[in-house]
Amino acid sequence: MEWIKKEGNFMIQESLAREVLAKAVATGGDFAEIFLEDRVNHNLQIRSSKIDAVSTGRLHGAGVRVFDGTRAIYVYTNDTSREGLLDCAETAAAAIHAKNAPASIPALPLHDVSRPETIRLWPGDVKAALKAEKLRAADAAARAVSPEIAQVIGRYMDSVQKVWIYNTEGTAVTDTRVYTRMMLQAVASNGMENQMGSHSPGASMGFELFDERVDPEETGRIAANMAHTMLHAPACPAGYMPVVIDNGFGGVLFHESCGHSLEATSVAYGISEFSGRLGQQIAAPCVTALDDGTIENEWGSLHVDDEGNPTTKLVLIENGILKHYMIDKLGGRRMNMAPTGSGRRESYAYAPTSRMRNTYIAVGKDDEAEMIATMGDGLYARSMGGGSVNPATGEFNFAVMEGYLVKDGKIAHPVRGASLIGRGSEVLQKIDRVGKNMTMGQGMCGSVSGSIPTNVGQPMIRISALTVGGQKED
Repeated sequence: MEWIKKEGNFMIQESLAREVLAKAVATGGDFAEIFLEDRVNHNLQIRSSKIDAVSTGRLHGAGVRVFDGTRAIYVYTNDTSREGLLDCAETAAAAIHAKNAPASIPALPLHDVSRPETIRLWPGDVKAALKAEKLRAADAAARAVSPEIAQVIGRYMDSVQKVWIYNTEGTAVTDTRVYTRMMLQAVASNGMENQMGSHSPGASMGFELFDERVDPEETGRIAANMAHTMLHAPACPAGYMPVVIDNGFGGVLFHESCGHSLEATSVAYGISEFSGRLGQQIAAPCVTALDDGTIENEWGSLHVDDEGNPTTKLVLIENGILKHYMIDKLGGRRMNMAPTGSGRRESYAYAPTSRMRNTYIAVGKDDEAEMIATMGDGLYARSMGGGSVNPATGEFNFAVMEGYLVKDGKIAHPVRGASLIGRGSEVLQKIDRVGKNMTMGQGMCGSVSGSIPTNVGQPMIRISALTVGGQKED
């Protein structure tokens, strides 16, 4: 913890926290919250086999939020002096102008929920040269895959975030979050066209990530092999066909097409296709899906959320039945439901809202080889890319980064340019196989409260029929 003390030396006294909260509710707000953040980031980049960027940044500031029923005001500042915090609270209070009597402020003894014992190598204690070595190893391994690997861009990042959260309901917690990640992109070229592959593993860990979970050379090879394979693949034919989606980052399809529609961000306003459907069957009986913020050291895990609530393990869908939504405090007020430890934000510059953490389809009972052997003609999506989704309708369009055509139950050859098109609620009903090989993949999820680290995951799954978009070869 020495590095935290050295580079994140900041805290707020209980007396000042109570003074700020009292100022925030002085005009009749019925709830107030202080969120303080001190974060240090380190970043390195390799391009053309040279370390071409090294940076260290610090983010420091605070925000004050005030409620009047379901009205909310959020004001933030990077001036965390007593005067700066009180000015922030006064500005928020002035915008509320509620008719409630000023709330009394409870005692706020601070509780530290951090678990420093889970971090073995604090990022600030590791020299930049050692971090650069990991990038060089990944770069060299990627380039060794084929002479057609024309470019490799690698990024290393780590972050240590210290937060303090106080509110008028008696919450007073501090937490330390540590993140480390490697991101690698490889470009394969034949002189006329290019194809890209990528792999970006990470965890809520220190530099021990590279001893325990991530092999930089394997990271490089995965990205390069994907790019090289797609460079020589023909165009994917379009059609309506069975689709098998591989484990790990394949879970991004559920995350985007269904997960966002289960957040209070959309459910509380009645603009989700799953609003008002608790207890109803929304997926095939073989589908159980969870959002779990409690898994130790996972990319999307937290000890408490950004509202100071303990994180939870939520069963979203159980055997096809909708069981829970992901709910933040304000969303809970609108829905008359308790928060689920799902309030998250990118930084102090954002008010929190309901967000995913580690969201995944649970292990099933089906054999992965059998899924493909019995699917007839279709598409095997080995690696998924980005896409777009409308939470109100669940309609989505996702790119397949690495895909293979299946003929008569056998993988025939790779194809490129494939996309998956459909609607979340319909896809959930068409999942007819769920495998046993569940893994997770790491990503950054963007929403109204900014960009946050989230895990997606699943075993291999099969969708009985889905629209596959393709492209014609020149």
